[in-house]
Amino acid sequence: MIVVVCGPGGVGKGTVVARLVAEDPRLWLSRSWTTRAPRPGEAADAYTFVDRPTFEAHAASGGFLEHADFLGNLYGTPWPEAGDDHDVVLEIDVQGAEQVLEREPAALVVLLEPPSRQVQADRLRGRGDPPDQVAERVAVAEQELERGRALGAVRVVNDDLDDTVAEVRDLIEARRSW
Repeated sequence: MIVVVCGPGGVGKGTVVARLVAEDPRLWLSRSWTTRAPRPGEAADAYTFVDRPTFEAHAASGGFLEHADFLGNLYGTPWPEAGDDHDVVLEIDVQGAEQVLEREPAALVVLLEPPSRQVQADRLRGRGDPPDQVAERVAVAEQELERGRALGAVRVVNDDLDDTVAEVRDLIEARRSW
């Protein structure tokens, strides 16, 4: 099974996914590639950080399940290598979720939503995004949420981390029992 956790920047995708993967040994997190620079304090393994030519060559060779240009940086998910005994978790944006659903229509897509724009902006600032990127990400968030809702994604408002993780975990368990 492929589980897609998507939503705008600052919604808490990384935090929720990290908890899910830590709590469920059957989940395998696919690390996305990006051409952006690491944020201050960001873990070195948060992404596979590459330069634009390396990314573009990998994309040209069909190496990504999905990839997109977002705010001037490239992001992509390599084809999963989890093995049959794991469910794959993708922590990606809505553009990526659209592409995954085209290739894998049975994927479980969860759209994380912020409780408010202010909370989203506070989270973006808290993770070290510069003010211009915070404004830009908050401005595009509503369009991303509209696109995510149009996908038929299961919507989860991330206003309490424990409740959010439990809700997404329950969705995964329900899908596993199909």
